[in-house]
Amino acid sequence: MEHLKIASDNYVAFTFFIGTMAMMAASVFFFFELNNTSPKWRTSVLVSGLITFIAAVHYYYMRGYNLETGESPTFFRYVDWILTVPLMCVEFYLITKKAGAKISLLWKLIFASLVMLVTGYFGETIDRDSSVLWGVVSGAAYFYIAYLIWFGEVAKLSQTAGPQVAKATRVLAWFVLVGWAIYPLGYILGTPGGLFGIQLVSDQAAAANSMDIVYNIADAINKIGFGLVIYTLSRSEE
Repeated sequence: MEHLKIASDNYVAFTFFIGTMAMMAASVFFFFELNNTSPKWRTSVLVSGLITFIAAVHYYYMRGYNLETGESPTFFRYVDWILTVPLMCVEFYLITKKAGAKISLLWKLIFASLVMLVTGYFGETIDRDSSVLWGVVSGAAYFYIAYLIWFGEVAKLSQTAGPQVAKATRVLAWFVLVGWAIYPLGYILGTPGGLFGIQLVSDQAAAANSMDIVYNIADAINKIGFGLVIYTLSRSEE
């Protein structure tokens, strides 16, 4: 295999490399800790490891794609998200299941996350002329997830699941509200429709390059952070 060298000023490829290593290290940690985890939290920690492992594999390929083409690996990024984001939503169901969460809540979260991502992909790649319409649908799905977590079923169930679950749920809710907000921002900056028809940047290529760096950092923080919150919860009753 040809060795692809990262130039000293290629911060996009460099953050892809750092993201790969960070999420692979997190995966090893979560997987190795499974045997030391209480059975009732083991599935949650396993899912955390799967999230970071899937992301690490995709980041490895995204780094190679970026080095070979110099382009943003939008397709691979969405493939990563369409696998990992629903799994992150599954975490909310798993930690509130003991408080009576029903399977319907799981499907609501998964369905909303898929709508958010599929419509986002259409607006960013397939039907860019209608990016505002696709962005509105994607944004609506995002806010629906946020509503379920902050005020809906997830929030209500977490309050009856004990103080540790309630605390963990609130921290994860902040990840969704603040950490995930970077993704719609990148969509707005990288599509011709901008913010409801208002183009916020004149050079979309430069904006996309900058957003790749922000995405890489945010992805690592969000995915590893999610897992660490779950891991901490699994140790709260020891």
